Parts: sequence; C-alpha cells; structure tokens
Amino acid sequence: MNLDSLQSIEYEIALLVRLTTAYSPKLGKLDRSEYLILSELNEKGPLAINVIADTLMLNISTASRQVGVLESKQYIKRYPAPENGRISLIEITKKGQDILQIVQKARYDFYSEALKNWSTEELKQLEKNLIRLNQDFKQHNK
Repeated sequence: MNLDSLQSIEYEIALLVRLTTAYSPKLGKLDRSEYLILSELNEKGPLAINVIADTLMLNISTASRQVGVLESKQYIKRYPAPENGRISLIEITKKGQDILQIVQKARYDFYSEALKNWSTEELKQLEKNLIRLNQDFKQHNK
C-alpha cells in the first residue's frame, strides 16, 4: 500500500466529515444520527432497535437514547413485534417522514450545487467508491 495515499485519504475523509458536519445545521432540523435512523426506517420499514444499532454500528444504549429523542419529537413510534411481544419495533411516523423529506431535499440541493461541475461519470465513480468504502469500513469493524 502506498503510505502517502493512505495519509491523504485519511486526511480527506476527516476533512469531509468536518465539512459535512459544519453544513449540517443549514440542511435541516435533524442531526446526523436522527437523519440516519429516520432514513433507515423510511427505506426498510419497521425495525428492531438491535437492527438499527447493527446497521449504523452503534451500541444498544446509544441507539436507544437516539430512538428516545426521535420518539419524544414524535418522528417515530414503537409497538410490540407481532411474533415476539418482548421486542419493540420502531416505525417512522408521518411527521418523521415529512421532516426527513424536507431535510433530504435540502441535502440533495446542497450536494447538487456543490457537485454541479462533476460529470455523470465522475458522480457514478464517486457513488461506487463511497458505497465500497462504507461497506469495507463496516466489514472491518465487525
């Protein structure tokens, strides 16, 4: 492996996280964890808290705390799983879908403007590499 490339990649990822975090307040009223949890629920339907924790690589107590915040805002609701009443399923509410849609549009508009000079091929390559990077990070942290 090329050490110079790895150092540059590490720095650029750290900078990307910082820059996206700096812009987040301008992109809606959801913090990163709220956005990710609501996105998962919106895409995959009702989920148990352990599934959310595993998917987002959170410990159960952190996931529970974040779910509690979303529940207090009425963005999600809990109900007993039909096959096992001891397990709660978490589902996005209409209010949660509405706020998620607003934030997704703001994020889309921001990224669309920031990446407007990229070709379709460059965007496809970035998408492919980001998906692969996230998959490799998840695999490495198991």
